[in-house]
Amino acid sequence: MAKETPASSSMPSGLKAYTVPIFLFVLAMFFQLFLLPRSFPPSHYDVLGVKMYSSVDDVKDAYQTVASKWDSGSGVSLPADFVKIQYAYELLTNLVWKRDYDLYAIDESVHIIEELEKQYAVEDFAKIKLPLLEVVSYEPEREGFMSITSQDFASKFQDSKPWLIQVYSSGSNSSAQFATVWRRIVALLDGVANHAMLELGDVQLVTYLAEKKPTGQVFFRKGLPSIFSFPPNCKTADCLIRFEGELSADAITDWFATTVLGLPRVFYHTKETLVSKFLSKVPPNKVKVILFSQTGERATPIVRQAAKDYWNFASLSHVLWREEDASFWWNALEVESAPAIVIMKDPGSKPVVYHGSGNRTWFLDILEQNKQLLLPQLRSTTSMELGCDARGYSRAGYDKVTWYCAILVGRQSVELNKMRETMCRVQDALSKYDDSDDASKDPSITPAASAHKSKRLSFAWLDGEAQNKYCFFYVQSETSYDTCGTRRAPIDVPRILIVRYHRNATETANAEQKSSKWPKTVWQSEADDVDPAAQLVVSYDGTAEIPQIIKWLSKMVDDGDNRNLPFYRAKTPELVPESAEPMRSGVPKTVKATQKLLSLWNRIKDYLADPRMGPTLLLGALLSAGNVWWMRSRSSTQQPAQTNQPSPNQPADNVEEKKKKERKREQRRRNAKEEEVPASITDNEPKDAVQILSSVRSMKGFQRL
Repeated sequence: MAKETPASSSMPSGLKAYTVPIFLFVLAMFFQLFLLPRSFPPSHYDVLGVKMYSSVDDVKDAYQTVASKWDSGSGVSLPADFVKIQYAYELLTNLVWKRDYDLYAIDESVHIIEELEKQYAVEDFAKIKLPLLEVVSYEPEREGFMSITSQDFASKFQDSKPWLIQVYSSGSNSSAQFATVWRRIVALLDGVANHAMLELGDVQLVTYLAEKKPTGQVFFRKGLPSIFSFPPNCKTADCLIRFEGELSADAITDWFATTVLGLPRVFYHTKETLVSKFLSKVPPNKVKVILFSQTGERATPIVRQAAKDYWNFASLSHVLWREEDASFWWNALEVESAPAIVIMKDPGSKPVVYHGSGNRTWFLDILEQNKQLLLPQLRSTTSMELGCDARGYSRAGYDKVTWYCAILVGRQSVELNKMRETMCRVQDALSKYDDSDDASKDPSITPAASAHKSKRLSFAWLDGEAQNKYCFFYVQSETSYDTCGTRRAPIDVPRILIVRYHRNATETANAEQKSSKWPKTVWQSEADDVDPAAQLVVSYDGTAEIPQIIKWLSKMVDDGDNRNLPFYRAKTPELVPESAEPMRSGVPKTVKATQKLLSLWNRIKDYLADPRMGPTLLLGALLSAGNVWWMRSRSSTQQPAQTNQPSPNQPADNVEEKKKKERKREQRRRNAKEEEVPASITDNEPKDAVQILSSVRSMKGFQRL
């Protein structure tokens, strides 16, 4: 059996060491021979046989030369060749098309070549209809579109509004066909964002805003028209967002509203899902707005912007109008046809219906007029506005020293909704009361009606479970747990309270002077930390009849205005900020992940089309191979001699003796280390220890002798 030589045994290890250089070399050859030619097909200049970026005159001369050969019959007259040459001639002799092709590699009509090659594969090229390309002259200024240039770019970005910009070419057929879509987009974004158009002839600004390949070449990945946006407060190209979807009005406006503006969506509901998925899920402090649509188109940016601006006041939903459901919507909401807007406020109140379609101002005016409930909820954000806060003032003005707030307190329940409906009717009755005629005046109603009309009497309702401390502060009775706090039993008893607020400047000043005369102790500081307005609270114990409630309110107002009631101040508990309904806006996480992967893949494709990649990979292979060779040669020359390994001519007995001697030396070293360890004071007495005291005494005795 033949022995394996050292050279043959080191061959696999050498190949393993050079794995990385070999892989980089193969990758470089594959890129240079297969991938790169696909990324750089022959240009239209190559078809005519002229240099890249040749002038129009050179292109015409080259075309005449080819045409003369065809006329004389000396040249090849295949239809495919004729189509390519004719296409290159028409493209490169048009100044606008040539500019777009030279600077940005835009060739949007190249598909015509393949179509004509298939059509005239057999027929004579003389039957081809000329010209192949249709000349387009697109001027958006004539249609009223705003343009932007490098001269006025900085001056137009003065406000914080977002911008939507379209890059177009005056000779682009795609840009001309997109004009109708752009007009629709501009109308949908009116009042929401600014818009402008940028022509490719402004090379300086286009180069600044366009995408760039790894080589630095400016290009447009999706061709023309190219859409991108500047988000709010963005004024540089570093923060702009590019649109890479379908060039339709719906897709672009939805992308702009979702990605750029981060607006919440307004979903569609049917008659079967409107109650379960919309009306029942809207918080009780918000107005419900239903928009009936005939087309079923997606919510416009104006509607979505309004949904964001009025998020704390209203919730919006869309409904697609169908003729077969007309009777249902008439009976339920009194909607006759679409488009229509329905405003639903308090429980039991009649919906407010607006028929027809209007502009943005008309729509926003409707929301502004109807954003408040008929009976608003007393919250931390509304207490001052309603005049139901002892730290604030009356809605009638800062000069009013006495005002009132009628509060309906209770937990969320059917009973509370019924009482809310009753209080809305009480409020409506006081608003409609006419006290101009002395003969028709009712002294049992006039005080409350006049106080309500002068804004000294406000109405509100309070969630007794969410605001339990505030509720227990006013409802101090044995049955307060039926109204306030967490539900302990299936009993819910709403209560009507009236709070009289009174500001007395004299008594407030005396109290402050008295408290500042002497240094305050801890207990005095807590006692003086009270609200500036005095409060008197009275609870209604009558029936839920509207006339009885009105008479009771009038009596409370009359007594509060005319009787000398005690000035009592206290510290009212703070209203707990109730958690707002979460706003679901922006791009979902799954879509963001998909967009990142797509962006990464586009970046990889850009690098694969970079002609510098092949030489770079080849250089990496050479450097890696040189490094491996240097490391292997260095290790072979500087390898230390292995003394422990026997030579082939050394006898086996000598080897065993050397091993035994080595073991003995190792054992002696260990014993020596153990002997050198010093003894501790806690160890036992060593064998060779000497008693120093006894030795000294014996020496002294020897000296005496």
